[in-house]
Amino acid sequence: QVQLVESGGGLVQTGDSLRLSCAISGRVYSSHFMAWFRQAPGQERQFVAGLRWSGNRYYEDSVKGRFTISGTGARDTLYLQMNDLKAEDTAVYYCAVDRQGYSRNSKDFDSWGQGTQVTVSS
Repeated sequence: QVQLVESGGGLVQTGDSLRLSCAISGRVYSSHFMAWFRQAPGQERQFVAGLRWSGNRYYEDSVKGRFTISGTGARDTLYLQMNDLKAEDTAVYYCAVDRQGYSRNSKDFDSWGQGTQVTVSS
């Protein structure tokens, strides 16, 4: 079982930047698909960005050009660099892994972290 622990969230102002980290433990294969999701109060958990260890990256339209997902060569850390933050980015951010294949549906992911709060004030 893969275990995930998020960190790096906080309170920032509109236009600021944050880098979220997800510490990964357990066996992670190159075929595993990693992703960041976020969930705001009263809303469904939404896909934000995804990473294939081979290098392919995927983004939800509202964050494309502002956020960058990346991972280490050892596959022990997943990052989400968030620039030009907006109030609508406020949410709890989760990292997750789909061990079988690519998906943007939270129901298909096998392991989740506990989440880290990102609050963007104006």
